[in-house]
Amino acid sequence: MAVIGAGIVGVSTALWLARDGQNVTLVDRSAPGEATSFGNAGLLASAATLPVPGPGLLRKAPRMALDPREPLYLRLRHLPALAPWLFQYLRYASASAARTRADAILPLIGDSLADHQALAAGTPAERYVQPCDYVYGYTDRSGFEADRFSWDTRTAQGFDFSVMDRDAFRKYDPAYGDAIGCAVRMPNHGRISDPGAYVKALASAAERLGVKFVRGEVTGIDKERGQVRGLCIAGETLACDTVVIATGAWSKALTRSLGLVVPLHPESGFHIELWEPSQTPRAPLMFEVGKFVITPMDGRIRLAGMVGYGGFDAPPPEAPYRMFLRYLKKALPDLRWKETTRWMGHRPAMTDSLPMIGPVPGVVGAYTGFGHDHVGLTAGPKTGRILAQMISGKHPNIDVAPFAPGRFSR
Repeated sequence: MAVIGAGIVGVSTALWLARDGQNVTLVDRSAPGEATSFGNAGLLASAATLPVPGPGLLRKAPRMALDPREPLYLRLRHLPALAPWLFQYLRYASASAARTRADAILPLIGDSLADHQALAAGTPAERYVQPCDYVYGYTDRSGFEADRFSWDTRTAQGFDFSVMDRDAFRKYDPAYGDAIGCAVRMPNHGRISDPGAYVKALASAAERLGVKFVRGEVTGIDKERGQVRGLCIAGETLACDTVVIATGAWSKALTRSLGLVVPLHPESGFHIELWEPSQTPRAPLMFEVGKFVITPMDGRIRLAGMVGYGGFDAPPPEAPYRMFLRYLKKALPDLRWKETTRWMGHRPAMTDSLPMIGPVPGVVGAYTGFGHDHVGLTAGPKTGRILAQMISGKHPNIDVAPFAPGRFSR
């Protein structure tokens, strides 16, 4: 069997399949952990069950798209290509749709720290999985109160949190300045101290169990009488009777060849890394005014987030990086560092903000594992385990119906 995609989902799937005794080939055009799985915030965001589209987004989106100080970047020349997908996406911008998504995805990400610990157990990847708090930082108490819908939802889902005023937060983490006047601490979360190295370590563990890695771009999936027969790679065919498509934002073309309707669009994400910092924050913090996460990592601090729409070929815009640094000066005014690096990548954004996990209707042996929106790293191990269970004929212990690959097909 073959797994296409060597990010966190594909590598997790291959590793769990190998542990089940399956013969697996992992295929990617790049080395493991070098695309979206490299550039994420490194946060295991168990409580991030609410999607980006929620109540109030329709009212705020036009202003956000035109204001460089806001955490949304839109390349206007890309708008005609984006519009059909965006119209469907914004239909979910309501309280009821947000709650539906939150309840559906909770079983997939709610135990993310434990899921990563189980995946990495007994491998060199263990050292990158770090238990920690997750903190939301607001400029003042009114920001927290304005976000009451999110916190009420998390309360209903069983997440614990405590609210700190400015003085209490400064005692909790002296690295931060006075710009954060209200902070919410959530325990029982986790972080990955080097996401790219983590995925590579997991891939190496899979290879030691017999997983074969093939570097190349899959251009098609061979079928015969509704059954997978192989993959087309550089003009040659790799024979297999089972395939998992786990290529993130690049999954649409391969699934189209299987007759699957996939309302997916690439959403740009960005990060800046500050190497050899003079201070290290205690825990990952979502700076709510800028909608980005400040995460301590090995030898650096990573600022990651933003939402951008410009397509795969657009050059990195300057506005997101300027926004990161502008808000950073407010959040960590005394911070100094020696070197800055930056990155842009692409998230797989589905119109309903839910991934596609499971068998492809009408094609025996074809499975999907992509579309995780902003929680790909968080959900990767559980997704991989669910796919391994399905392929091995076992029944997952969560409701996978909301993730059915055929849910958009007519």
